[in-house]
Amino acid sequence: MNIHPDSSKLIVRFRVEGMDCASCASKIDTALRRLPGIEEVAVSVPGASLSISHDGTVSKNQVMQRVRHLGFGIAPAEPMSQNHASHVADQPWWRTRKALLTISCGMALISAFLIGQLIPEAAYWAFLIAMLVGLVPVARRAFVAATLGSPFSIETLMTVAAVGAVLIGATEEAAVVVFLFLVGEMLEGVAAERARASIADLADLIPKIAYLEQGNTISEVRADRLSVGDVIVVRPGDRIAADGEITDGSSEINEAPVTGESVPRRKSQGDTVYAGTISIDGVLRIRVTAAADDNTIARVVRLVEEAQSSKAPTERFIDRFSRYYTPGVLVLGALIATVPPIFAGADWSEWIYKGLAILLIGCPCALVISTPAAVAAGLASGARRGLLMKGGAVLEGFSAITAVAFDKTGTLTEGRPVVTDIRSFASNDQRSLSLAAALEQGSNHPLALAILQKAASENAPIPPASEARAVSGKGVEGRVGGVPVFLGSATAARDRVSMTDNQIAVVDAFNAEGKTVSVLLVDNKVSALFAMRDEPRTDAIDGLASLKTQGIRTLMLTGDNTRTATAIADALGIEPRADLLPQDKQRIVDELRADGLKVAKVGDGINDAPALAAADIGIAMGGGTDVALETADAAILHGRVMDVAKMINLSHAVMRNIKLNVGMALGLKTLFLVTTVLGVTGLWPAILADTGATVLVTANAMRLLAWKGET
Repeated sequence: MNIHPDSSKLIVRFRVEGMDCASCASKIDTALRRLPGIEEVAVSVPGASLSISHDGTVSKNQVMQRVRHLGFGIAPAEPMSQNHASHVADQPWWRTRKALLTISCGMALISAFLIGQLIPEAAYWAFLIAMLVGLVPVARRAFVAATLGSPFSIETLMTVAAVGAVLIGATEEAAVVVFLFLVGEMLEGVAAERARASIADLADLIPKIAYLEQGNTISEVRADRLSVGDVIVVRPGDRIAADGEITDGSSEINEAPVTGESVPRRKSQGDTVYAGTISIDGVLRIRVTAAADDNTIARVVRLVEEAQSSKAPTERFIDRFSRYYTPGVLVLGALIATVPPIFAGADWSEWIYKGLAILLIGCPCALVISTPAAVAAGLASGARRGLLMKGGAVLEGFSAITAVAFDKTGTLTEGRPVVTDIRSFASNDQRSLSLAAALEQGSNHPLALAILQKAASENAPIPPASEARAVSGKGVEGRVGGVPVFLGSATAARDRVSMTDNQIAVVDAFNAEGKTVSVLLVDNKVSALFAMRDEPRTDAIDGLASLKTQGIRTLMLTGDNTRTATAIADALGIEPRADLLPQDKQRIVDELRADGLKVAKVGDGINDAPALAAADIGIAMGGGTDVALETADAAILHGRVMDVAKMINLSHAVMRNIKLNVGMALGLKTLFLVTTVLGVTGLWPAILADTGATVLVTANAMRLLAWKGET
């Protein structure tokens, strides 16, 4: 139980079993809101979860008793670190309550057929008993739902249709209809469980055991007991047990289970690794940077479960529509059953039969599940690829995006400078790199780290430096092999020595490309120039090109100077806006929206938060700050520019899926409505129309779980 930070509200979370469609969620929501003291109710079908906030007067037992009264299983939710996948059933589908009821009804129906063949005069009673085996639990749920505020439920339609069929002598058909209804419910449950399992599988990627290093000993500990700062050892072939930073070792890391990236990446000291990924060929020592409740996978699971509780606009519309649709079906069925006999002298039995068939055709299962099933599958599929969206509204909103504004540093670029060019004048490049690295050893300055990284990648030896010291605002100096060496800005170097016109021209050329230049002086002579720049991400050009092919405008918003911004923008083919303060970025987003564009803003820092909040959709990139992640509507966990285009592609795929689902649901119902009124089809095809549509809609939505990033 948690206390809401902004009030005295108490928040309690539960796991719910047997909740497979929006109708189930609606009944739970309506019933709980009738409890005195309940303030808010959030029910997630895909997450099989329930969250309520109350004033402190409601007990857990009251909530659980009411939910159980509706026919669902319920238990308090366990902490995520102890049970990420607690909502996924431990038992096979055929042992669930719905499956057992369906099997029992099916066996009773088979027995009734056999009895009818052997003892024809007992057939009526045999089929009546078979029908009651399945109908009694359904009718009980209909009655309880009606007493708790949901009189027009799917169970009500089913009960009225089955009882009516018995009254007109169609007992055999009534028994078959009840059985087919139960089969449809069971299939809904299987499909819903599959969607939940797709996210729970992520949690299962984290190993249960980690190898904790303490001093000279290594011991096995539970992974969920690791704390920030602990050092763990990961052997070749092991899954990494926690988010962390490599402190020693190097290995190819298979990130496919978490990111979907098929090509392993070489990582070494200082690199970040994620829980659930696999060390392929090296032993690593990793300092834990996030506890089990806050690692990447835990955040994915938590965000997706919260997102699945948030309805898309289309889903909200269909929910509102279904509130009027179900009572409308009851009225239509009654009119079809009574108007022709009363006003045209038609046969009562024939038209009552048709009216009952209309009730079955009108069951809104397929229609109601058409949107949430697609949204849940889309959110789950995106999350497995590091694309997190905070709700169905965000997922749907991506399909309308017409402009994307990117931050530069850490978003379009890697967020750290690298040495791009070395121009030596008095020695070779490796010797120049060795001397520069000698002065920079031990420094944490970004430019120093760039030079040290370059020296490591080029296998340049680093000799010891003596008398090394920083020269405030200018650079660093010392002696290497007894020779005075200085490394600093071009301005500081020109204060010490004269530079030739050629050297000055090279510096100016590098500056024109948006690069920072450090000058190496050896024995008071210019020895080399080092050009450094925060380079674009490897997929930035392809990612931006993908957006442009979709007709989406792209901009780069940065606080960097115009020269640097223009150089990066020219390389990427993007429109630059430079020298911007946080409020300037927000103003530009507002201007784009005022021009009629639907704007997504991508950033990773605190200075991006105002613009992220102002955009139609804010996207936090990679390991962005907590402020950016909290402000944003979506997050790209793995820092790929291409993932922005993939989010938009996923949204379009989900919207197409939803349209097809709604079309199939309404199309089948319309077809069978016409054929039933014309007398071509009856009760069996009617329930098959609903069950078949539900199965088709669910299966179509589940196709999104196999989405690979294409449009």
